[in-house]
Amino acid sequence: MTGIGCHTMAAFVRPEEALLPGHMGGEGANWIGLAPYTGTKHIFQNMGDGTYYHSGLLAIRAAVASGVNITYKILYNDAVAMTGGQPVDGPLSVAEIAHQVRHEGVKAVVLVSDQPETHIGNPALPRDVRVEHRDGLDAVQRELREIEGCTVLLYEQTCAAEAPPANAAHFPNPPKRLFISKAVCEGCVGDCSAQSTCVSLMPVETEFGTKRRIDQSSCNKDYSCLNGFCPSFITVHGAEPRKPATARLDQELFLELRSPQRPAFSDGTFNVIIAGIGGTGVITVAAILVMAAHIERLAASSFDMTGLAQKNGAVFSHVRIANSADRLHAAKLGQGEADALLAFDLVGAVGRRGARAAHHGAYPRVGQQ
Repeated sequence: MTGIGCHTMAAFVRPEEALLPGHMGGEGANWIGLAPYTGTKHIFQNMGDGTYYHSGLLAIRAAVASGVNITYKILYNDAVAMTGGQPVDGPLSVAEIAHQVRHEGVKAVVLVSDQPETHIGNPALPRDVRVEHRDGLDAVQRELREIEGCTVLLYEQTCAAEAPPANAAHFPNPPKRLFISKAVCEGCVGDCSAQSTCVSLMPVETEFGTKRRIDQSSCNKDYSCLNGFCPSFITVHGAEPRKPATARLDQELFLELRSPQRPAFSDGTFNVIIAGIGGTGVITVAAILVMAAHIERLAASSFDMTGLAQKNGAVFSHVRIANSADRLHAAKLGQGEADALLAFDLVGAVGRRGARAAHHGAYPRVGQQ
């Protein structure tokens, strides 16, 4: 079962294998009620470290008290990764989690990590906590599901979205890069994607059909795509991609730009919905609009819906601008309330949340931009 966090996406990709979560702090509670009435003997319950610190420990306590067969897979990535990579709101470490759950009465705790050597022999860990490499995850899971009662699998690894080359000052940046040979790649969308589920594996059109390449700007150097059975990968050691020359913009390019026509506030308000995906600047533009309104001595509000922004998910910002604050009501725009729709991503714009918020008069404004 999934939980509140990025791992909920597993239910979207493989709904037959993963169930949607309940509320935060109730992870596994539905299994406590369901277990006596099903032939399934055991389940795995995902939980992030942020959720664990917030209220997830209460769910583990309830599972221990109930006696059901369940393994909590606690992902320790040291970040609230789904909504922006904020640090966990409080002091927390792998060793502290291990001690807490052992004192709650779980039957066994196993720690898997991409760097097990940093934990083996750590005196801060409970003595009965075994440390394994993440490559042994499947074997560890098969072992824990045979143990009656509540068990915990601690998975420690930095969030992939928080460790790209751009963050090399805070995360290791190995001098090794992977490339895919277009001459060898067969475009099968096979093991490289299955092993890594990585968004840096991008399609590239060739005369022989769609093949694959690695987007070096977003690659976080996890190298798990290399585990696939494919001869098209090329490993380059001790090299980094060339940085393109910085372009210089001549200010004369902007001289012919006309000042935009300022819309009239017929009823005292002007509403804008901005639709895009993570990284397209939706929230930034919304903040600029609100600040511009503030500078013009207008009243404004914004409502940002980030969701799975860091995983190429949809992002929406609802902006209200008014002549006076008493004209501002709910920050979120209702159906047909938007006077303008800014489409930073066409799929997001024509989706249910974007299109329904814009009334019929908003679309000509979009088409004229």
